[in-house]
Amino acid sequence: MIWNAFAIAVREISRNLTRAFLTVLGIFIGVAAIITMVTLGQGATLAVKAQISNLGNNLLTLRPGAGFGARASSAGTPHFTEKDATIIGEQIAGIAAVAPVRSALLSTIYRQNARSSTVTGTTPVYFEINKWRVAEGRLFNEVDFRSGAAVCVIGNTVRTELFGSENPVGAQIRIGKTACVVIGLLVAKGQAGMGDQDDTIIMPLSALQRRVIGKTSSHDISQISISAQDGVDSEALITELTSLMRQRRNLQRNQDNNFNVFDTRQIAETLGSTTQLMTLLLAAVAAVSLMVGGIGIMNIMLVSVTERTREIGIRLAIGATGGEVLLQFLVEAVTLSCVGGVVGILLAFGLCAGLARLIQVPFNFNLQINVVAFLFAAGVGVLFGYTPARRAARLNPIDALRHE
Repeated sequence: MIWNAFAIAVREISRNLTRAFLTVLGIFIGVAAIITMVTLGQGATLAVKAQISNLGNNLLTLRPGAGFGARASSAGTPHFTEKDATIIGEQIAGIAAVAPVRSALLSTIYRQNARSSTVTGTTPVYFEINKWRVAEGRLFNEVDFRSGAAVCVIGNTVRTELFGSENPVGAQIRIGKTACVVIGLLVAKGQAGMGDQDDTIIMPLSALQRRVIGKTSSHDISQISISAQDGVDSEALITELTSLMRQRRNLQRNQDNNFNVFDTRQIAETLGSTTQLMTLLLAAVAAVSLMVGGIGIMNIMLVSVTERTREIGIRLAIGATGGEVLLQFLVEAVTLSCVGGVVGILLAFGLCAGLARLIQVPFNFNLQINVVAFLFAAGVGVLFGYTPARRAARLNPIDALRHE
């Protein structure tokens, strides 16, 4: 019976394809919008997490100042010492590596090319903590660090601005007033929330202190990069770190912290949750199109019942039950919705592939959301097709046969 009802539904739909297309227009637009919003939202979430992951392995960054935003100024706040970094690594469990960091914006010159670049002085373990890999040449090592060698590795942006297409490895650049040999080119990381990660020059901290900037105070470390071990509770680690630093900076109970801890894992989770929430809200708005499409189906099915009143009367007169007539029109409404759902899925696939490439987020085809959207479209057909089908099933055969 259901198969026969489906065959009749296909025949009736094919009789007026233009009207059928206009009927399901809202359905496939709604399905395409829902799938596109959710798919791109998931791609954006993956892109955000990938960018945060590029900052480092389970990275915690200790900085001077009360916090971020309006309170982030570290003016007048004492910086850290190299001994702070050493004691953090020795006294706090769950830490894989610690690297003191001193950064400065300095002029860099190579032949006729000159620019200002962020120069970072640190230890060799910094590369491991922040997931830096070398594309050409090598990274500086413990021997370079202990000897204070005037060597550096550069990011891709610095390479482009200073060297163009020339291989920078082995070249000598001037940082401030000091000549420095480029021994490595870092693999490009691209943009992140804090700017261009490739606009950087990294050299041994000892060389930066002795040769480039000088060391006028023991409190010259602008931040400390910390890598937590896998599986370690970051909140507990931050609590221990905060307690230790309050002790080392002689802060009393009634005094606020004059330092802050940036946790990439918490930031990634927060941004991911926010992106998912926005995706769900956009999908809910897109679902309104499905409801509009359902109203269109109900209107067209009511018109169809009026147009086929005599047909319904004949069927009832020769023995068809009201339930069979109801099933016939309900199947027709669901068929229209399902056709719209299939077209919407195909349209969404093309839109997602194109837009994902345009906005540069991963194209993550999710079978589950496609199935859910299709079933939702079918449900709309049942919901809005029931009233016309019920009206057809309740027609009086005699009145229906007299209908002109």
